[in-house]
Amino acid sequence: MGARKMVGMAVAILMVLGVLTAKAVAADPIKIAQVVGLTGFLEAYAKQSVNGFQLGLEYATKGTMKVLDRPIQVITKDTQAKPEVGKQMLAEAFKDDKADLAVGGVSSPVAKAMLPVAEEFKKILIVEPAVADSITGEDWNRYIFRTGRNSSQDAVSNALAIAKPGVVIATLAQDYAFGRDGVKAYKEAAEAKGAKVIHEEYAPINTNDFTAPVQRIIQAMKDEKGDKYIFIIWAGKGNPFKIAEMKLDEKYGIKISTGGNILDALALYKPLEGMKGSIYYYYEIPKNEMNDWLVKEHMKRFDSPPDFFTCGGFAAAMAVVAAIEKAKSTDTEKLIAAMEGMHFQTPKGEMVFRPEDHQALQSMYVFSIKVDPNVKWAIPTLVKELTWKDMDIPIRNKR
Repeated sequence: MGARKMVGMAVAILMVLGVLTAKAVAADPIKIAQVVGLTGFLEAYAKQSVNGFQLGLEYATKGTMKVLDRPIQVITKDTQAKPEVGKQMLAEAFKDDKADLAVGGVSSPVAKAMLPVAEEFKKILIVEPAVADSITGEDWNRYIFRTGRNSSQDAVSNALAIAKPGVVIATLAQDYAFGRDGVKAYKEAAEAKGAKVIHEEYAPINTNDFTAPVQRIIQAMKDEKGDKYIFIIWAGKGNPFKIAEMKLDEKYGIKISTGGNILDALALYKPLEGMKGSIYYYYEIPKNEMNDWLVKEHMKRFDSPPDFFTCGGFAAAMAVVAAIEKAKSTDTEKLIAAMEGMHFQTPKGEMVFRPEDHQALQSMYVFSIKVDPNVKWAIPTLVKELTWKDMDIPIRNKR
């Protein structure tokens, strides 16, 4: 065989090997860790988020479950709603499972424990659905993005529902980061609208008897003039809305206001017809093709409508796929560059990652509660959609 022919064959072999290697690399899975509290006091939220994330990936990839011609592999880990376990699970996902990025953090304390792990491994953590402002505030680092709403988005939208000059408000919240960050943000937003927040009550996470804190609220408000409200911030177990049985409006002129919640929790709102507040998502409110698909598909698979955190998981999946497609890579620095300022579509409509703190700006919905005896839960009927352009959400990180 001549030298020229041998060189030609060698070149051909190298080309074939190059093509095969490129295909092998292209076929490497994109590993996404979903680190959520599948057990613990917010397990219902986590399970919705997991279902929503799967549905979102399917929708975003048109059923292929591939991005950049690479299959998506979701690695699900249970934080047990414990900060130290969440920290450990995320480190395990990045170190042992070689996850390209992660999604999760249901409880705010767990999410906060996970933030420095993302920074240590220089990998992106998309926080969904933990709410505390400090996650994209003082505890934030550049590897953190959040598709979930934050306490300030809850606060500003709920303040717009009831706050104005002449309104007097007391707050009742759980005594941990979600409740305290929520009250801090709500007080700031309500007072900016001219209302007065005169009293704060914090109760343990699993409180069932609210008599003592409500009695203290009554004492604080009894001599106040104007429209009086108790604004409640609550998640998970316990039913603070049973304070409606105390007939606070009839006896003391004190109304109740709160934000939205999952369907099971909305069942607790049935004694509160006409109550006003703001909600992150209710399946009948958004009118767009993506939400129509989510509602139809969820009904088909689970025989129930998608819930609060189903939408959240779906939104996180849409962000992941949009970011990887835009970056054309799973490299962290390329993803950060792609995601800062990125607009993406969700069942709620458009979201955008604010470059300064990577918080997703998004719509919130002012509602009034309607009660239908044929529906198991109270229905938050839309009063007004507040788009991300309608709300001035403070930037709280100091970096």
